[in-house]
This record gives sequence, structure tokens and C-alpha cells, in this order.
Amino acid sequence: MFIDAMQDEHAQSTRDAEEYRLNAFIEFCEDEGIENLNDLTGRHLFKFRIWRREGQGDGRGPVKLVTLKGQLATLRRFLRFCANIDAVPPELYEQISLPAMKNGEAVSETTLDPERAIEILDYLENAEPGSMNHIVLLLLWETGARTGAIRGLDLQDVDLDGSHPRFSGPAVHFVHRPDEGTPLKNQEKGSRWNRISEKAARYIEDYIEYHRPDVTDDNGREPLIATEYGRPSGNTYRRTLYRITRPCWRGEECPHDRDIEDCEATDLHHASKCPSARSPHDVRSGRVTYYRREDVPRRIVKDRLNASEDILDRHYDRRSDREQAEQRSNHLPDI
Repeated sequence: MFIDAMQDEHAQSTRDAEEYRLNAFIEFCEDEGIENLNDLTGRHLFKFRIWRREGQGDGRGPVKLVTLKGQLATLRRFLRFCANIDAVPPELYEQISLPAMKNGEAVSETTLDPERAIEILDYLENAEPGSMNHIVLLLLWETGARTGAIRGLDLQDVDLDGSHPRFSGPAVHFVHRPDEGTPLKNQEKGSRWNRISEKAARYIEDYIEYHRPDVTDDNGREPLIATEYGRPSGNTYRRTLYRITRPCWRGEECPHDRDIEDCEATDLHHASKCPSARSPHDVRSGRVTYYRREDVPRRIVKDRLNASEDILDRHYDRRSDREQAEQRSNHLPDI
């Protein structure tokens, strides 16, 4: 009921994230034998906080403070909803206190370094040109778009020969289609055209001609990126990135001193456990870092990636303080 109530105001990705973060609480309740919300008390909520802080519930050890805060914040929203429908006492959610975050702790530090992104793309161009792996990373890297935007692209949304009157070259069109299962993060404000390189357009043409299955999705649309089952889920994109960003996948030596024969991350289903594995979000932050290193104006980056300057600075720009200082000095006449 909580997830359904979010449908009118939140994108599917947000609902999925809330549901995912509540899984640990459901597991905790199962462990504690709690089958009815009427039995839930503030003591249980505090016990859950300690349970998650120590890493119970996913078998990966203690969780980061930012992860704990996110799960507790979701649980507060869930219990507030429950209070509104008389499922728990009205004040129960107030008994969940969120951990205080120090400056910068709430920001992920992982990113796909621009140099690595280019190396992986070079490898894919030679080993798997025009493959789904290649096109997924190519589109994420060239556009800097979110996974949801790439996933929502249809064949009709790509102008590969530059025939659109507004552009002098190839481009892709991100369109908000919430009723057909492909909303954009910022809804209608997220709809936009993004130019892509001639080189990317050629590889996309090859993908469409030689590798893309001739399928439609559940709404009769023709997704640009497709599997034999139709439009891939967001999780498919994450698994793809985890897989192709592992150094061993490209035949490189492990930088983490792991024995390849024994490493669990070599299993495709556990690729995310490789310390070098990166997510689509990391590709986006790497692209922002690349743009900022090249002194692309902030306004241009903001419009292309459909994100505010504050969000770009806090969550995506991974330049070091020294890099930023050096770049500022380039614009100062007396330094």
C-alpha cells in the first residue's frame, strides 16, 4: 500500500528504491517473529538500527553511515504512512532518529575515472563493436544520462543521420513517458535532445542492424536497447556495468591482489563484489568530472545532464581540490 500510494508523485525508480530499502526491515521482522504491525514498538525500531548498523540482513558486514541513514529515513516515511491509515500509533515514526552526517559523508566517493571509461570503450570497440555491452556504456558515457533515460529510448528517438532540423549531427531524444513505463527522473523537465558523436551513431547503427533483437515491449514500443524479452530492466544495466568494469573481464591483472580462480566476483551474478566494479551512476559522475576538467561551462553541463548545479557539485564532480584550484588559476591573469 505504501509503494502504491507513491505512484502519482514519484517515478518508478524512486518507488523501487524505497521498496528495496524496506527489504531489510521485512527481514528483521521475520527474524523477530513480528507478523503484525500492532506488535511493533520503539524498542524494536532501536534494535533494528543496531541490527543494520552491524551489517545483519545482507551478509556483507557493517553498512556505511549513509546507507543506514537512507534505510532509516525510508522506514520513517513508511511508518508515517502507516500512522495515516491507522496501522500504527501516530507517534511511532518519531521514535526513529536519523544519524547525523558530517560534511561530505552523505556523498558517494565512487566514480568511473574518465581514463578508465575511455579504456573500456576502446576495448569494447575492438572486442565487441556494436554489442549491447558496448552501446550501453557508449550512451551512458557520451550523454551522461541516467539509466532510466537510456532505458526509455525507442528506435524512433534516435536521429543517427543528423536529419533533424534542429541539429547538424546525430542526436538522441529523451522523452518522459510515465504511462508507458519509462518516466524521466525530472518528468517533463527532463525531456531533451542530446547530441552524440558521429562515431557513436555508426556503432548504434551497427547494433540495430546486427545485434538488436526485433522485439517490442509490453506497450508495443520498439526499445533501442533490447533483449529477446523486450525492454531490459534497470537492474540489467547495473549488472552490465558491474560486469564490464571489472579489470579481469578485459584480461587485466587484478589490482586487488585476489586469486582469480577463487574470487567470487568472477561469477557474473556476483560481479558487484569486485572493488573495481562501477555502477551507471559512477559513469555519470565520471562524465561530469571529464566535462569539468575540460572547463565545459557549468550551465552546459547542467542542461545536458538535466541536474542542478548544486547536485552536480555535491554528487557528480569528482575532481580533487588541487585539480579545481589549478583550473581556477588558468582563468586568473595575475597567477
